[in-house]
Amino acid sequence: MRGAAWQGALIYGAPAVKALALVMADDDFETARAARRGLWVIVRHAGRPGSDREARAVAQELSALLVRHPLAVRREALWMLSEIGEDAAVAPMAALLTDPELRTPALGALLRLPGNKVTAALQSAWARAPEDFKFALADALRKRGAKIAGYPSQKLVPTRATTVAQPPAG
Repeated sequence: MRGAAWQGALIYGAPAVKALALVMADDDFETARAARRGLWVIVRHAGRPGSDREARAVAQELSALLVRHPLAVRREALWMLSEIGEDAAVAPMAALLTDPELRTPALGALLRLPGNKVTAALQSAWARAPEDFKFALADALRKRGAKIAGYPSQKLVPTRATTVAQPPAG
């Protein structure tokens, strides 16, 4: 019965988002997973071509989950918004760039959204970001075309000293 419930969740759409989010926080792993799957079914259905109004309604409900919900629910909502979110989802997502537990997933999810509003939100976050997060923000802003000096990509910084041996003569 649980499988049929999550697989058929798409017919309920945006009104089911809050209820499924509550069940996603259930202590029983299988129950929580079924709710998460049901919510993903709704998100993917809402994101189909030609369903912009439905996608906006689901995105609005998902945005509301980013506040005062368990960490796992907020993290999942971020990724769901990265699939169907538009400009209206940027501000609630960007607000999580100050949360030490969610700033990295929020950054990743925001980078999946198009538009100048995301770039502006990243630039705003840059101004108040802690030093250890500025490297990630700098990298994200560079991907958006911004010029950032002094914060090199951490992927390019050597992690240990290396030496190259000369081949033996002869």
